[in-house]
Amino acid sequence: MPASPLNRREFVKKSAVTGAAVAAAGAVGSGIAQAAERKPEPHRKTWSFSILGTTDLHSHVFDWDYYKDAAYSDSKGNSVGVARVATLIKQQRAAKGEEHVLLVDAGDIIQGTSLAYYFARVDPITSGVKHPMAVAMNHMRYDAAALGNHEFNYGIDVLRKFEQQCHFPLLGANALDAKTLRPAFPPYTVKRICVPGAPDIKVGILGLTNPGIALWDKDNVSGKMVFPGLVEQAKKYVPRLRALGCDVVFLTDHSGLDGSSSYGDELPYVENASNLVAEQVPGIDAILVGHTHVEVPSYTVKNAETGEDVLLSEPYCWGYRLSVFDFEVELEHGRWKVTSKTAQTLNPNTVDEDPEIKKLLEADHQLVVKYVNTPVGACTEDLSAAESCWKDVPIMDFIQQVQMDTVKAGLSTSDAALPLISVAAPFSRTADIPAGSVTIKDIAGLYIYDNTLYGKKLTGAQLKDYLEYAAKYYHQVPSGTKVDTATLTNANNFWDYMYDTAAGVSYDIDIAQPEGSRIKNLTYNGTAVADDQVFVVAVNNYRANGGSGYPHIASADIAYSSTNEIRQLMIDYVTSKGTLNPADFASTNWRLTQDGTPVF
Repeated sequence: MPASPLNRREFVKKSAVTGAAVAAAGAVGSGIAQAAERKPEPHRKTWSFSILGTTDLHSHVFDWDYYKDAAYSDSKGNSVGVARVATLIKQQRAAKGEEHVLLVDAGDIIQGTSLAYYFARVDPITSGVKHPMAVAMNHMRYDAAALGNHEFNYGIDVLRKFEQQCHFPLLGANALDAKTLRPAFPPYTVKRICVPGAPDIKVGILGLTNPGIALWDKDNVSGKMVFPGLVEQAKKYVPRLRALGCDVVFLTDHSGLDGSSSYGDELPYVENASNLVAEQVPGIDAILVGHTHVEVPSYTVKNAETGEDVLLSEPYCWGYRLSVFDFEVELEHGRWKVTSKTAQTLNPNTVDEDPEIKKLLEADHQLVVKYVNTPVGACTEDLSAAESCWKDVPIMDFIQQVQMDTVKAGLSTSDAALPLISVAAPFSRTADIPAGSVTIKDIAGLYIYDNTLYGKKLTGAQLKDYLEYAAKYYHQVPSGTKVDTATLTNANNFWDYMYDTAAGVSYDIDIAQPEGSRIKNLTYNGTAVADDQVFVVAVNNYRANGGSGYPHIASADIAYSSTNEIRQLMIDYVTSKGTLNPADFASTNWRLTQDGTPVF
């Protein structure tokens, strides 16, 4: 690999020193008269600079959809990938000057696409290859990135190797060593912006990650790292940055800004706490927000102690947008003071991909394209997920069958006697396994997350609570009112991945009833489920560890666990069977009703 380029701040400073030395030599050679003619550098009292921000890139390098094996497209005309964002960044640097621009990310970098999986599992970076996201972000000259929760999905060894490959720090002020309670990653970095004729502007960048890691990736971090709250750690480190003489304090938080949590009471810390950090921790100028995959061009929170405004911006995800924070500062008594700050988001869908990134990573991209197009078997008929949110369709039964088969094979003798069921969510309504040849991308498009598998024990009463929680997904539709599938789903801002259906039991979801009273006729093998009946529930690790706040499951006893991804188990199932046939697994065991009358 070529040597890393000189840091642009170093370049500015070294250029200034070299220029001064040349000027001094010229003065000696030319005499006092010529030296007197030179004008001194004007003393600057104002300066402007920008901090550019990305978040939740999820290993989108190019504008490509590996699950569809085609250029990315959506109904809103978005593009994806850092290759396009890199072009916007070049434009910002060209317009504002290299010495006026910093570049920061808010986490979730190394998981999320087939490219991410390939370089974590198929040809892992721990074997010596370079992660494409490290190559791209080094080329783009990032100054810092916060750790996202998905950085931990492939284990700490993969994360540490990625960290070694980056020419910028991965920050995590609330990612602590479990034994020493000292930071396991750098909490912050301080960047100097060189101002001719004036002191450097010192910008402190503090990185905070998500406390939910302790639950969502418990298998990878338990006993190794702990993750206290964002507010608690910001209160510790923001004053430290100010004590170090930072003129501007900028946070990059892998945490949303609405104060919500999806893991219920399992942790004492708030998942989406960026607004709380802004409100409760004095001394912060601005925050780059991540984690929640929304676009917030500019949002202001007033700090409760100082009354100062804190500026926040979240640039969506996947490279959909680039946040631009613009600062004006003024020199006052030898220190820089922020006099103005604004934020906006830019859309990269009108610019071309950076040709240099294409040159660097096209070979890696083609390796992944070849991998996802590898045939693993055949399917007897087309299996679509289009109606999976309101009908029990065979493509979801495929997931359930694989989960139950795997857990059943791994149960102890005592637990094998318990009734076994499965729960799974329709991650993608656009997923489709075609009739004929089945490839890795077909299965990856159905199961888009790198979840592993658990078997957890729930009682009948707990299972009913669990399914009632899932039934909040539907808007209430009174009896006699026509059901419109376009408006039926996603009540309470629930996304598809938060809604589970069950296999192995039969039940109705009565959408005419209020929340909490929708699960009817819950039976196992034709007999009503008793409150004290104990089930083994096959479930993914995200849900098993408290993801989305489903009741009972996080604290339930474990009957089975595995580090194998469910997606790979599905690939192995098709490979071993040779043919995917719905007759082997499809069963209609749940339905929507209105006052007991089937909707479909």
